[in-house]
Amino acid sequence: MNLLISKTLSEIVTEQFQTASVFEKYNLDYCCKGKRSLQQACEDENVPINEIVEDIQNIYSQKINVLNFNSFKLYQLSEYIIHTHHCYIKKEIPLILSYLEKVCTKHGNRHNELYKISELFVDLTNELMHHMHNEETILFPRIKQLEQDGFEPNAFDIKYYQYLQLPIIDMEDDDEDADIKIAEIRKLTNNYTPPADSCTTFKILYASLQAFETDLHQYVHLENNILFPKALILEKEIRMCNDN
Repeated sequence: MNLLISKTLSEIVTEQFQTASVFEKYNLDYCCKGKRSLQQACEDENVPINEIVEDIQNIYSQKINVLNFNSFKLYQLSEYIIHTHHCYIKKEIPLILSYLEKVCTKHGNRHNELYKISELFVDLTNELMHHMHNEETILFPRIKQLEQDGFEPNAFDIKYYQYLQLPIIDMEDDDEDADIKIAEIRKLTNNYTPPADSCTTFKILYASLQAFETDLHQYVHLENNILFPKALILEKEIRMCNDN
């Protein structure tokens, strides 16, 4: 147990991706705040550590076969993010916006929080669309180029500018902002609990928002805790090689 609680949240999820469901259950941020140890995170959020450890150990005992993202090539992980998370987000945005419009029209007079939820979600998705576009057209192609050609003689010169570092800083800032907005949406929805007078569309809206948050956390974890750190290490190694 002592070894487990001393690990960071991101380490635990990276080693066994299914443990993300435990952190979602207790609203522990393993993506943007994943560098905290399990013990520190539980203390910060006043969450029962013994229950979390038991849930995690139950997952370990099941020996579930899941993708080992830590073993992926960087370009493979980039492509997985695009085909899994970017595609999911692009598919869900118009559906959730449609639900929000219908629910605000029908229930907004009794549940004013819906207007704020709608405003936050629109801001969040506008930022995500810009974020994903920059990844698909700038950052991910650069990562692929470095991984495939970076050590080739005179492949290209990255000596005088921050080829990956600057776009990654921008992406991480976007991720933190998205995390703040989705956390505020969760708070306004009372952890996605529909009110007693909610209709079917209201319930679908909250369930869709909760699923959207879960996917967003997984997406940000893969970037901030696996892809980006490894890409920066690769960039550093290539710079050192070019300098020699």
